[in-house]
Amino acid sequence: MTEKTKIENIEITNPNKILFPNSGTRKIDVVKYYQKISPLMLPFLDRRLLSVVRCHENINGEKFFKKHPTTEKAFVKSVFVDEDEYFYITNMRELVFQAQMGTLEFHTWASKVSSLDRPDTMVFDLDPSEDVTLGKLREGVLLLKGVLDGLKLNSYLKTSGGKGYHIVVPFSKRKDWEFFGQFSKDIALLLEAKHKDFFTSNIRKDQRHGKIFVDYLRNKKGATCVAPYSLRARENAPISFPISWQDLGKISPNEINISNFENFLTKQSPWVDFHGQNRNKI
Repeated sequence: MTEKTKIENIEITNPNKILFPNSGTRKIDVVKYYQKISPLMLPFLDRRLLSVVRCHENINGEKFFKKHPTTEKAFVKSVFVDEDEYFYITNMRELVFQAQMGTLEFHTWASKVSSLDRPDTMVFDLDPSEDVTLGKLREGVLLLKGVLDGLKLNSYLKTSGGKGYHIVVPFSKRKDWEFFGQFSKDIALLLEAKHKDFFTSNIRKDQRHGKIFVDYLRNKKGATCVAPYSLRARENAPISFPISWQDLGKISPNEINISNFENFLTKQSPWVDFHGQNRNKI
């Protein structure tokens, strides 16, 4: 008989299936993680179209992106964009259902469904080449923060759950995608011009020797970035986790994971004012 359990009144099938063989993390561990983190995570998913990474066996098997709703329509909201149907979620039960369906990662659009053509969340993914030290990467993060500070732009930091860090810049007065994408590109090119020894905007990996790729390409229509508090489908179940600027030197890009994340939860989130008055105007 197939093993089952219920969370948020949703049947979790095969709860003890090992999804992360390296750490022994089970499906039920993933579901419970998303249930617990949902109060912090849901504001970042709120009314944003999703692309999710699903895994039906384990992370060493087949993984695939899913951005169009199919059998789960009763547990998502949907909207049509250019004749294609996309989906989003709005509550804990829908988040738990995604985990039940094998979703490990959540990637969001930079705009909300109420204003799809007016993006409001800019992301810079600092992706170091293999020969860049953690110290140099951290210095590079602060150099980007310096450029943003010089432009009087409030910015926020999170781990990527991989090799680098993500710097997120929220906006309130919204421009269209063309302006938004060009503005992020201009910032990346300015950073590259000021610090040639640190950065490259060249997407080709063989051109990144000793440098950090400034990925600004997530700031165009249809592109997505992994959401704050999302797991990554990688060894040890790392998390893309919001951290304070003061903790940059203490927390490595893939240090926070499903086993230790509670050690990094603080009474007040380092992004507590992300949705408030600190949003930038352009």
